[in-house]
Amino acid sequence: MNHHLIVTISRELGSGGRTVGRKLAEKLDVRYSDKDLIKALRDQFNLTYSNIEEIKGEKKNWMSDFVKWVAPMPKQKMLVGENNRFVREFRSEITTDDVFKAESEILRAIADEGPCVIAGRSGFFVLKDYPDKIDIFITASRPHRIARVMRKQHMTEEQAAAVIDSVDQSRETYIKRYTGTSRYDARNYDLVINMDRLTEDEAVELILSYIK
Repeated sequence: MNHHLIVTISRELGSGGRTVGRKLAEKLDVRYSDKDLIKALRDQFNLTYSNIEEIKGEKKNWMSDFVKWVAPMPKQKMLVGENNRFVREFRSEITTDDVFKAESEILRAIADEGPCVIAGRSGFFVLKDYPDKIDIFITASRPHRIARVMRKQHMTEEQAAAVIDSVDQSRETYIKRYTGTSRYDARNYDLVINMDRLTEDEAVELILSYIK
């Protein structure tokens, strides 16, 4: 396993954690991966864990190609497309177990390729055996989160609160099921940042100082 810096960022909806992760990756000039990129790969190719295992058996350099699709290096365009020469079409039913296993494989592939920032997707747990890894949790007060979701998604206060509650519950259930721990347990992380009094850029500088 290559030794290189991996930063995982877990975050609460409305905390600004995704933006912090993206800006951090830009500052470090490394690959950035979040749930949208990984979901795009799974959805486009209907990938399950068994599908990935099948591809691995057919193509030796599958990891490199997967990583280029799902998380291109800075300033590169995504390479996902239906005309990729070895992509096959799958029609398997995707279960929650399939999703976790497939995403775990993809996260490890991204981490094996080089330095990166990975937002969400249980990275703190999936990549626990990687030596040069920093795990961060981005949080904020409920009023802060509601206000941000209202602004970003053009919702009423009631709508924003409902979305936050739903996402919090589903993420906690998912994390507990597959990691055996709570996403709110600070012992899972090296650094916990409350965004109530910080801008995203200030949070990035705080993380960079920690890394140094």
